[in-house]
Amino acid sequence: MEAEGQKSILITGGFGFIGSHLVEMLLRKPENRIHVVDSMVTSPIDLESYLQQLKGSERLSYDLCTVREFFAKPKISRFDEIYHLASVVGPVGVLKHSGIILRNMVGDTYDLIDYCLDHGTKLCDISTSEVYGGGRDGYCCENDSMIIPPKISVRLEYAVSKLACEVATVNTCRTSNLNAKIVRPFNVAGPRQATAGGFVLPRFIKQALAQEPLTVYGQGKSVRAFTDVRDIADGIVRTMCCGRSGEAYNIGNPANKTTILDLAQRVVQITGSKSEISFVDPKVLWGPLFEEANDKYPDADRAINELGWRPKAGLDRIIRESVEYIRAERCD
Repeated sequence: MEAEGQKSILITGGFGFIGSHLVEMLLRKPENRIHVVDSMVTSPIDLESYLQQLKGSERLSYDLCTVREFFAKPKISRFDEIYHLASVVGPVGVLKHSGIILRNMVGDTYDLIDYCLDHGTKLCDISTSEVYGGGRDGYCCENDSMIIPPKISVRLEYAVSKLACEVATVNTCRTSNLNAKIVRPFNVAGPRQATAGGFVLPRFIKQALAQEPLTVYGQGKSVRAFTDVRDIADGIVRTMCCGRSGEAYNIGNPANKTTILDLAQRVVQITGSKSEISFVDPKVLWGPLFEEANDKYPDADRAINELGWRPKAGLDRIIRESVEYIRAERCD
């Protein structure tokens, strides 16, 4: 039995990179009780250590299973809000899930929608900036068309799966009492991000600290707008609280727009490394299924104007704090 004024929250993928920061942010409010569902397949954290250091962990419970397995249980608690982050992740991480991404993502989304409709629960679905397919020469606004390129790839399967979940969610909002909002994060980075999924910043930092060449794909001209993971978590919470049902919000820092080559050079400078830049073909590293993303950076006006969201971390700060985290991790 919940005490009066308490809020019960479910976070799928709550022990992932973004999810673990979201858990910490939500636990700062003493009225929040959180339940995490996570299969731990892509989690970057050591769960025992994380829980020992987590403030408010007495208000946290969890199931280590998939979303499908969780909703197959005979009895599930009632939740006031659900944040849906469970997903395969990363340009390399998605490759081994080729052909089954759509089935799993859409299945999870419908399980969540059905639960929310039955219990009057609010839903925040974490989608991806990949749905834009590159937008207008990289510029991505919520009012832009979704662009599907002609070449089929695993990365496209991931993007189309996320878009299909968005469409199902929005249309359900329009035809029922479902209260659901959508977040499209842009190039999340910061402390706790792992290299396993193919994420560029931790890879560059580890190479720089080891005095190894930084492997830049192609000529390094790809454009990104890196956003601190804690700014992303703040945007997610604000979207749940203040966002309009059936609407999507870009959460990304346009001020951090940069090329991958510039990112590599900044990492070398900030770490004081003697590493050189090495230009490589990613298909040689990861195989023929790998595809680099199109250029992308956000129009964040909707989140700024409607949610009161303001990103705080500049690119150099994100790099410095990621370096500090990885250095500390190497010393453990």
